[in-house]
Amino acid sequence: MTTVGEENVTGATIWLTGLPSAGKTTIARELADLLRADGRRAEVLDGDEIREFLSAGLGFSREDRHTNVQRIGFVAELLASNGVHVLVPVIAPYADSREAVRKRHQREGTPYIEVHVATPVEVCSVRDVKGLYAKQAAGEISGLTGVDDPYEEPASPDLRIESQNQTVRESAAAVHALLAERGLL
Repeated sequence: MTTVGEENVTGATIWLTGLPSAGKTTIARELADLLRADGRRAEVLDGDEIREFLSAGLGFSREDRHTNVQRIGFVAELLASNGVHVLVPVIAPYADSREAVRKRHQREGTPYIEVHVATPVEVCSVRDVKGLYAKQAAGEISGLTGVDDPYEEPASPDLRIESQNQTVRESAAAVHALLAERGLL
């Protein structure tokens, strides 16, 4: 918690995990707009941008994916502990990697919310925002999470969103409502 003037400002990390093209980043950006409209500081740590700037050189092995998630978790906790609502839309396919990030937040006393954007692979492959599913089907790439590489769904996320059954605005509002319920707004 950070003090601004006489006001205590609580930040939090909101970790949105799910398959490629599940809607994680779209929901995160909408939620950031809602939080900013509330007068909150909000940052989106987009997985693709992190790969380019913070995790350049890492591949997609299990070890490299774990390292990437831990780097993101470190930055998220640092920002959140300084009063920022940090939205983290990343695949983060392994439960142990996500749990390590949660534990870091717990050790530091920083609020952490895990949101599973539980969009089925069939829906994601139709959306195919980056063309990954088409490339995998054509044999151009391998190791696509949820297709020929594992994705371990969260067993008990703080919130599960089925983005194919609601609008982006409804999805963002559901996360916003959870933040309010937890006293994080």
